[in-house]
Amino acid sequence: MSHSIVGKWGKNLAIRVPMDVARAAGLTDGEKVEIEACDGDLVVHRLTARAQARQDAERAAGEIMTESRLHSLGGTPIRELLNEGRRG
Repeated sequence: MSHSIVGKWGKNLAIRVPMDVARAAGLTDGEKVEIEACDGDLVVHRLTARAQARQDAERAAGEIMTESRLHSLGGTPIRELLNEGRRG
């Protein structure tokens, strides 16, 4: 675990990210990040990592939708069950 000190940068506060932490997270100089407070902690999200995760999730959802057309539950296609709002 690395430690850092909160300092003042103009009218804002700043935290320096130790190089070992930046490397482990894949963070690069000039990269945009999203920062939020969560239960009193700071959480930093890499926007490029979130965008990649979303693309991966969308790709997986597409594969699941395609596969669902090939399977049935009790002789009823899964797609038909989903369209009717039933859960199998």
